[in-house]
Amino acid sequence: MKLDDLRDRRFSYDAVGSTLRDETPPGYHRLDYRVRIGAGDEVFRRAGEALMTWKAHHAAGVPVEATDSPVVVGTNSLGRLGVASVGLPVPCRVVWVVDEPDRIGFAYGTLEGHPQAGEESLVVTREPDGIYYTIRAYSRAGTWYTRLGGPVARAAQKLVAQHYAKALTRLANS
Repeated sequence: MKLDDLRDRRFSYDAVGSTLRDETPPGYHRLDYRVRIGAGDEVFRRAGEALMTWKAHHAAGVPVEATDSPVVVGTNSLGRLGVASVGLPVPCRVVWVVDEPDRIGFAYGTLEGHPQAGEESLVVTREPDGIYYTIRAYSRAGTWYTRLGGPVARAAQKLVAQHYAKALTRLANS
């Protein structure tokens, strides 16, 4: 699978944009992961820049090719889980973007061919007691092998969220 192949792919789920409304569709597993990544304007600026230009993904060990950087609504991305070009393809499309004085981030949804079906939002916020990174996702198995994986696949999703947060914390504080 190549990035150009994603242009005509459809979403692999129906409730597109639900993370913006903080809704979890029936039948989907929900993940909420929130961590304080530091304090101050520079931490917020660096975290937002790293998130919106895919640097946080790369730093977390998830190589991503994308049609746009910084992220905009409609950006197609092709990540790989596993080892380089032989890794499992994870095609997604950005469904919403937020860029406010105290909140920056986006959500992307899975496209046909992704091992999961659902949506994930990645948002950095500036709050009175510090800068926070929140990952919110809803998903269900999108393939026979993720259905077979059940709880292991959900545990892997949480592990990836923790890797993203550690990577973004490093980037924001360096």
